[in-house]
Amino acid sequence: MSNVKDMSLAKEGIRKIEWVQKHMPVLEHIKAQFEEEKPFEGITIGSCLHLEPKTVNLGLTLQAGGAEVAMTGCNPLSTHDDAAAGAAELGLHIYGWREQTDEEYYQAIDDVLSHKPDIIIDDGADMIMYLHQKRPELLDKIMGACEETTTGVHRLVGMNDDGALKFPVVAVNDAYTKYLFDNRYGTGQSSLDAIMGTTNMLIAGKNVVVCGYGWCGRGVASRAAGLGANVIVTEVDPIRALEARMDGHRVMPVREAVKIADLVVTVTGNIDIIKGDDFKYMKDGCMLSNSGHFNVEINRPDLEAQAVSVEEVRESIEMFTMADGRKIYLLADGRLVNLAAARGQGHPAEIMDMSFAVQALSAKYILENDLKVGVEKAPDMIDDAVARLKLKAMGIEIDSLSDRQTEYLGNWQEGT
Repeated sequence: MSNVKDMSLAKEGIRKIEWVQKHMPVLEHIKAQFEEEKPFEGITIGSCLHLEPKTVNLGLTLQAGGAEVAMTGCNPLSTHDDAAAGAAELGLHIYGWREQTDEEYYQAIDDVLSHKPDIIIDDGADMIMYLHQKRPELLDKIMGACEETTTGVHRLVGMNDDGALKFPVVAVNDAYTKYLFDNRYGTGQSSLDAIMGTTNMLIAGKNVVVCGYGWCGRGVASRAAGLGANVIVTEVDPIRALEARMDGHRVMPVREAVKIADLVVTVTGNIDIIKGDDFKYMKDGCMLSNSGHFNVEINRPDLEAQAVSVEEVRESIEMFTMADGRKIYLLADGRLVNLAAARGQGHPAEIMDMSFAVQALSAKYILENDLKVGVEKAPDMIDDAVARLKLKAMGIEIDSLSDRQTEYLGNWQEGT
C-alpha cells in the first residue's frame, strides 16, 4: 500500500537507488547480514525521513531483515518523487510526494502510523510528536525509536524532561560516526552544493555568514572557506565563538554580520536567527538560506511584512523587493537548502552510509534490549562496528594496542 505522486517514475527511481547502493558499502554489508539472520521478522518499522534514494536504501536494508517497512518524508519539499515511486515498486509502503501541503504532510505521517509500527525511525521528531498527540492508542505497541537529528534530539530530551515521552529513544544523532561526519562533512558539502547549483553563484570572494558553529556550522564554514569565501560566524556560545575565531573565521553579532553579508546560511536549530530589523541592514543582493531542520531560523513573515513585492525569479529562489529598492533573495522557502532547493540532493551517499548503518543497527539494538523510557546515545559498540566497516570498505588498515600497551594504560601506578 502506497500513496506517491507518479508510479511511472519508478524505473528512474530504482536506477538512482541502485546508484547509491554502490556507494554505501557499510549498509550493504549490514543488509547482507540482516538477510541471513532476519532479526526483524514479524516486526513493523515506520519511518519519517527525507524520502530520497539513500533513505530508501535504509528501508530496503530493514526489509531485508524481515521487517514490514512504511515510510514518509520529514519535509514537504525534500521528497524525490522518482525515489518514492521506486521504493513503492520495491515493496516498501511509501506515503508522500514533493510539495505536500501541511495537511497532506501530517496525513502521510498518520498513514504510516496506521501500519501500527513496533519501531519508529524519525528525523526531526515529527512522527514521534504526532504519535503522542494524535495516535496515543498506539503508544503501548512501540518498543522504541531512533532519532536522526540534533533538532529532534533536543525536542525529545525536552519532552522526556517534562515526563511526556512514553517510550525509549536512541539518539542516533549523538553517535560519533553520525555527527562527526554527517553533520560536518555531509551538511557542509551538500549545503554549498545546493546553494551553488540553485543560484549559479560564485562563492570565492564572497562574505558568507554562518549562523551557528555546532558541527553542522563547522562543516558549512570550512567548506565555504575552502571555496575561497570570507567566512563570518555568529554564535551565542562563547566557547564555540572562540573556536570559530581560532579556526580563522571572523566572529560578530548577527546584526553586524548581515550588514556585509553576500550569503547567509543559518544552521542553529533555533528560531528567529534572522528577524525583524535585521532585514533593514542587509545590502542589495543578499541571499538567505537555511540548513537547520525547520524553516523557522529565517523569519519569513517579518521579511514579507517589509517587502513591497515578492517574486520567484528562479526555481527555489524568491526575490523580496524592499521599499528602498534593495533586493533580498530567499532560497528554498527558508527550508533546509541541501534537500529542499531544486538542486538539493542531500548528503553524499558515502556519508549517509555511516549514518544509516547506525540507524539500522540501533533499530536492532532496540529490538534485542529492554530499554528504559528516555533518550540515550547510540551504544559505543555500534559506533565502533560502523567505523571499522567503513575503514575496511575504504581499504584502510589501522594499528591495535599490544597487550603491554593495554596493561600500561590501565595501570595507574606505572611511571613514564
